[in-house]
Amino acid sequence: MDSTGNSYQLNQQSPPPVPKRVGWKIFFGIILGLSIIANFVLFFALIAVGAQMLVGMGTEISKSVVEKVIEAGPSGSKIAVIKIEGIINNELAEDVTSQIKAVKEDKNVKAVIFKTVSPGGGIGASDRIYDQITRFKAETGKPTIAFMETIATSGGYYTSAACDKIIAEPTAITGSIGVIMGHFVLQDLLELKLGIKPVIIKSGLKKDWPTSFEPVTEEQRAYLDETLITPAYERFVDIVAKSRNELTRERICALADGSVYNAQQALDDKLIDKIGYMEEAIAAAKSLANITDARVVEYKKPFSLEEFLGSKSPLHLDRNTLYEFTTPQMMYLWYAGL
Repeated sequence: MDSTGNSYQLNQQSPPPVPKRVGWKIFFGIILGLSIIANFVLFFALIAVGAQMLVGMGTEISKSVVEKVIEAGPSGSKIAVIKIEGIINNELAEDVTSQIKAVKEDKNVKAVIFKTVSPGGGIGASDRIYDQITRFKAETGKPTIAFMETIATSGGYYTSAACDKIIAEPTAITGSIGVIMGHFVLQDLLELKLGIKPVIIKSGLKKDWPTSFEPVTEEQRAYLDETLITPAYERFVDIVAKSRNELTRERICALADGSVYNAQQALDDKLIDKIGYMEEAIAAAKSLANITDARVVEYKKPFSLEEFLGSKSPLHLDRNTLYEFTTPQMMYLWYAGL
C-alpha cells in the first residue's frame, strides 16, 4: 500500500539462475581420476621394484632362472637347491624343468637338493618332475637329495622318490601313496533348483563317464577303477619299489593305502633315509659329491612386471578354468582339508 492508500502488488521475480560450471567439474573429475590411476600404477611399480630387489639380490644366469647364494662357499663347488612348493601342476613342472636345465649348464654344481613342500598334485605334472630328476641323474651322474619340509605327501613323495637320498624334517608329513579322483554331481542343482536340463549327445555309452550331470553308477566306478585308478596306483607303487630297494612290493602295498606318516614313522617304515634339517641335507649332498666345502645356491624365477600385472584374478573364470572345475582330475594328492 502506498502513501495514498492504494494497494499494489510487487512484481517479485526470482533472479535468473547462475549457470552451473559443468565444464570445470568434468575437468577436475578427469584430473582426479587420472591421479587415482597414477597412484595405483606407482603403487604397483613400487611393489615390482621391491620384489625385484628381493629376488634380484641373486645373479641372473638365464632368462628363466636367478641364482641366489644362501650359504657362502667356493664358487667352483656349488650345491643347488631347487624348490618344489605348492600344488604340483603344469606350471610348477615347467618351473622345475627350467631350473634343472640351468643346473645342467653349470659345471660348478656338484649336487642338487630338491626342497619339497607340497601335498602333491596332478599325476602328469608329478611324473614329469620325477622324469626330469631321473634324467638329470643319468646324464650328469651328480647326486640328488630330497629334503622334505613341513609336508611332502603323495605327488610330493613321488617326486622325492627320484632322488638318491630322502631326508625329512622331524615334523614333516609324508606318505599318502595312492590316487584320488573326484568331481561334482550337479544334477539336482541344475534340474531341481534351476530348472536346467542338460542335453548330452555322444558317440558311445562311455564317452562322458563320469559326468557331472548324473550320479556315478557301479558300472562306471568299476570302469574308472580298472582303466584309470589302478594303472596310476600301480605306477606309483613301481616308483616307490624302484627307490626303496629294502622294501618288498608286498610291504609297499601295505603302506600304500593312502595313509600319511610322520617323519619317525616314515623312517621306521624305510620310506625315508634320515630325519634332519637343511643342514643335514647339505651335509649329505657334500658327502655324496665327495666335497668338503661348497657354496649353496637357490634358484628362483626372475620377477616379471608384465607377468605380475597380467596375473589373473582368483575369481577369473574362463573356459579352461570351467573345464578344470567340472572335469574329474586324477591326482597324486593328499586331499585332506581341501
